[in-house]
Amino acid sequence: MQKRNFEESKEHAIEMAREHDVRFVRLWFTDILGFLKSFAIPVEELEEALEEGVGFDGSSIEGFVRIDESDMIAMPDPSTFKLLPWRPKEHAAEARMFCDIFTPSREPFEGDPRYVLKKNLKKAADMGYTYYVGPELEYFYFKDNKGTEPLDVGGYFDMDPHDAATDLRRDTILALEEMGVAIDKSHHEVATSQHEIDMHYTDALTMADNVMTYRLVVKEIALKHEVYATFMPKPVFGINGSGMHVHQSLFKGDANAFFDPKGRYYLSKVGLSFAAGLLKYAPEITAVTSQWVNSYKRLVPGWEAPVYISWAQRNRSDLIRLPVYKVGKEKETRFELRSPDPACNPYLCFSVMLAAGLAGLEEGLEPPPPVEENVYHMTDEERKKRGIGQLPGSLLEAIQLAEKSKLVREALGDHVFNAFINNKKIEWDRYRIHVTDYELDRYLPIL
Repeated sequence: MQKRNFEESKEHAIEMAREHDVRFVRLWFTDILGFLKSFAIPVEELEEALEEGVGFDGSSIEGFVRIDESDMIAMPDPSTFKLLPWRPKEHAAEARMFCDIFTPSREPFEGDPRYVLKKNLKKAADMGYTYYVGPELEYFYFKDNKGTEPLDVGGYFDMDPHDAATDLRRDTILALEEMGVAIDKSHHEVATSQHEIDMHYTDALTMADNVMTYRLVVKEIALKHEVYATFMPKPVFGINGSGMHVHQSLFKGDANAFFDPKGRYYLSKVGLSFAAGLLKYAPEITAVTSQWVNSYKRLVPGWEAPVYISWAQRNRSDLIRLPVYKVGKEKETRFELRSPDPACNPYLCFSVMLAAGLAGLEEGLEPPPPVEENVYHMTDEERKKRGIGQLPGSLLEAIQLAEKSKLVREALGDHVFNAFINNKKIEWDRYRIHVTDYELDRYLPIL
């Protein structure tokens, strides 16, 4: 379906607001850490907001601006106008629109993560490509936000009539579909009380907006059922953490640029080089794709999360998986990057992933042979002999690699890069000096 232009989208948003008796419109945008920000305007201000934008103080938003340069303008994107299904639908309906952030001089604000992704997508477009992604966000349901008491004891794909989350997933999918987010499937994940709802792949900007919507909807529906949903990467010791495996592909027009019927593994030179770029730059972009101290409690051997830098067709212990080609399904040729987690900033995550893949094209890189054996079962010597590297093992290591990375700096831009690195250093330092329960349990009785 052809997308509406701005004027058509604006008229459609105004018409929808009238038709559904919308009283308030929530304007959404994202800070550099991936937290959704929102403020509401009465519907009477909608037309002016779509023409002029809405001013706000950006000095209190993480990674935006200093107090002496606080004025910002949120410019709503009318193509993202959607009713909020969990709010009243009669006489006081609410809607939302994502915003692009501008400076008072009407220049795009370089600290806006949505703008960062748009810049990277423009680079791909200038090379003739459209970037599509399909992330799989896992998450947990707990009884409340004060502990990790599960709702169920199910496992992967279990169909348990006592699974309290069955209705939760159903209601969440219905709400997402009402907001225009297409869903492929949903299921119970490997860990107890862990779940996954998969969104249908689409262009990366739409998908980044969809990820922000998805995370909020999952939490809102959980709240309505009086339970708590979390995207924390590793909330429970001893069971699987939550990942955000990202399927990705480049298209030229209507054709998948990764596919070649005569290529190795049915991959074109573009596809092979893109994968090689992801492999080469994976350590440098990990601070963005796995951005929290807790992310590195997930990225350890033995719990399905990737640690070693390798790729394969079937093997799910590798960092990158190439789903097996099926005749007639050329458009589904894609790579699945398995290291990101669902608590990342999707705009920045997709930006650095795309930058890494495009760098592979620009540098004419070729990937090493795929590794179909279980990498976790290899010795250190075997992995070294095969040139299999490792992702950073802590947020500190990841920060140090990202800080030296020309690719990450260029992908994020100086403003976001500096603010992000500084924030992550503060987070690490606070974690480093914190005295944990583990230390008290382990050392207090003996030291």
